Amino acid sequence: MILQPRLSRDGRLVKTDRGWRLEIPAGDGRGYRLSQLDDQGNRHRGTFAWHPPFRMSLRARVSSRAAPGTWGFGVWNDPYAISLGSGGRPASVPALPRAIWFFHSSPKSYLSFRDDRPATGLLAQTFAGPPTPPWLILAGLLIPFAPRAVRRVLGRLIAEDSTAVLSDPTQWHNYVIEWTRTGSAFWVDDVLLLQSAVSPTPPLAIVIWVDNQYAAFDPSGRLRWGTETNPEGLWLMVEDLKVQP
Repeated sequence: MILQPRLSRDGRLVKTDRGWRLEIPAGDGRGYRLSQLDDQGNRHRGTFAWHPPFRMSLRARVSSRAAPGTWGFGVWNDPYAISLGSGGRPASVPALPRAIWFFHSSPKSYLSFRDDRPATGLLAQTFAGPPTPPWLILAGLLIPFAPRAVRRVLGRLIAEDSTAVLSDPTQWHNYVIEWTRTGSAFWVDDVLLLQSAVSPTPPLAIVIWVDNQYAAFDPSGRLRWGTETNPEGLWLMVEDLKVQP
């Protein structure tokens, strides 16, 4: 496993004795700020490294419970491929999301295709999208009055499961993700939070990040994305990362 940094111009990555400190500075909403570690490189998502059975464990803490933007860690298929327009790998065709991760977003985001699942805050979350041609989705979003219908269709196409993580993320906690061919599971401090039958199709890549980005596709069908002001610098510390294929 070789993790490589992916940084915006002002993002920072500091190596520590037991892991890393990922940092972005304070700034307004006009610029994208990212500090990320991943093992996807510039490869096509079909050649990512990880298949089930897979287990990822680490210790982590973040600087603020109310951090603007997003942060988290887990595995994904990099569905946008361009980080919603800023700071990602070279552009490629978008895909429906496949991920198993601990994901935190500010209230400005809404990352769920279902109305009965949590969509903001710190989540243990998994998506398993099928290989649907992305042009069909984009075409639907551009048709007047269609986005709400598109969201309902996506809610049926994309298998999704999640639960809120209620522990204080500014304190050190142990996080574990397990991915098998028949499901996924999430632990915090040895407590099982979610056991799900949702298992994304491999392969996926490891990702650990903090940024000031938001994206929302809410129940009204309104699609929004952009960058947020963060009045203070933000950091995510990760230690004792272990991956067991």
